[in-house]
Amino acid sequence: MQLFYTPNISEKTHTFSKDESRHCIKVLRKKVGDDIYLVDGKGNLYHTTLIDDNPKSCTVEIKQKELDFNKRNYKIHMVVSPTKNNDRFEWFLEKVTEIGVDEITPIICQNSERKVIKIDRLNKILVAAMKQSLKAHLPKLNKAVSWKEFIKQKFNTDRFIAHCGQGRKTPLKQWLKPQQDVMILIGPEGDFSDTEVREAMGSGFVPVSLGKSRLRTETAAVAACHTISLTNE
Repeated sequence: MQLFYTPNISEKTHTFSKDESRHCIKVLRKKVGDDIYLVDGKGNLYHTTLIDDNPKSCTVEIKQKELDFNKRNYKIHMVVSPTKNNDRFEWFLEKVTEIGVDEITPIICQNSERKVIKIDRLNKILVAAMKQSLKAHLPKLNKAVSWKEFIKQKFNTDRFIAHCGQGRKTPLKQWLKPQQDVMILIGPEGDFSDTEVREAMGSGFVPVSLGKSRLRTETAAVAACHTISLTNE
């Protein structure tokens, strides 16, 4: 199944953009009468039929709307410091979208080396990963927030902080419960500062371990997301 993404679908028919039309007709070689599947990023899957194979503006007729396609009964909010190498952060976004994530917040910590991220580019990566992994829900990517702004907020969910510092840490998998919303903090290459760890714990974040190996930021984030996903299998 090949998915096409369009955020606003309200008519009985839908005409693709020029780029999408070219991809559909020229690259995938779709013809009139072929089944085409659309997602809106809000969890809905649309079963459609191609009725016009113009390579510059092809059109489909919507036959069926499938609500909450492959909806999960829990939510994951990843709060991750951007990596110095932007490619690594993009890799993280791609992989957690494939696994299944609902919300991502880039957080700027004391030891963060990258302070600015390009939301538009990163959203394109999320869209591509959503389509590739046959999902109908597009993760929400928030604007980057400073540690001070973030830690002042109130959270009503199970929340954890994975760090490499000293102190007692329980493996993340031992804390997880099926069908429970989770937020997890992953720090920068230089890790969270001692002050940030203390402030997080004071705000109800439980310190956890992701294993005995010291992981890169993006690896730790993917490992955490996968651990949560497996708990809910």
